[in-house]
Amino acid sequence: MLIDSHVNLHAPQFDEDRDAVIQRAREAGVGLMIEISDKLSTFEATHGLAMANPDIWCTVGVHPHEARDYADLTVDTLVELAERPRVVGIGECGLDFHYDLSPRDTQAQVFRIHIEAARRTGLPLVVHTREADDVMSDILREEYAASPFKLLMHCYTSGAALARTAAELGAWFSVSGIATFKAAEEVRAVVRDMPADRIIVETDCPYLAPVPYRGRRNEPAYIGLVLDKLAEIRGWDKDTTKTVTNEAFFNLFHRIQRP
Repeated sequence: MLIDSHVNLHAPQFDEDRDAVIQRAREAGVGLMIEISDKLSTFEATHGLAMANPDIWCTVGVHPHEARDYADLTVDTLVELAERPRVVGIGECGLDFHYDLSPRDTQAQVFRIHIEAARRTGLPLVVHTREADDVMSDILREEYAASPFKLLMHCYTSGAALARTAAELGAWFSVSGIATFKAAEEVRAVVRDMPADRIIVETDCPYLAPVPYRGRRNEPAYIGLVLDKLAEIRGWDKDTTKTVTNEAFFNLFHRIQRP
């Protein structure tokens, strides 16, 4: 079974053929997908996809791009939404200093709210980080020292130092189609050093389509290409890569029953 740990099927890019995209994923052998929440205004659509499809689960959270609109977000709100059936994670949340679409202090404030929600629920925190390595490292260390929580560094493309910090805190890491890009050797170097029992794969569709589909709309049916690249990077055969990443997935998203 293939697993896509990060899809955005509620995105408008899928409005014309969403059901067909889901069906193509199934035909490609994808048995599970995690539909990711990026803001609470679209959470009903995200949760609806999980409720309507037995192979789709979801998270609840606010992307750092959207943090400016959620400065008053409370832990209680996230915890209440996380109690719904088929919600298996908190996020995606974090820091993005590349686009700075939300003030950095607001991003950090909203991120800490998500961390506390992950603590209270025991659900894994899905972390987005871009060009914020030092601040992200400081927040993770400080918060983890206060009280541990499970975390996933999603679509990891940041530096080796932050990866080491996250690994020391027990983080999982997900590998995306970026690992197939010709110029992404620094990303592949970090992937080689990730803890073998805490690596999973994702498409992050409709973004970041792997080679040979780069530049086109991404979809979950392409997750096998990411898995193949991970196998190549780590020197694993394909069956081993499936087994290792699936085991890591279920250890992380513990609300989902193993098949």
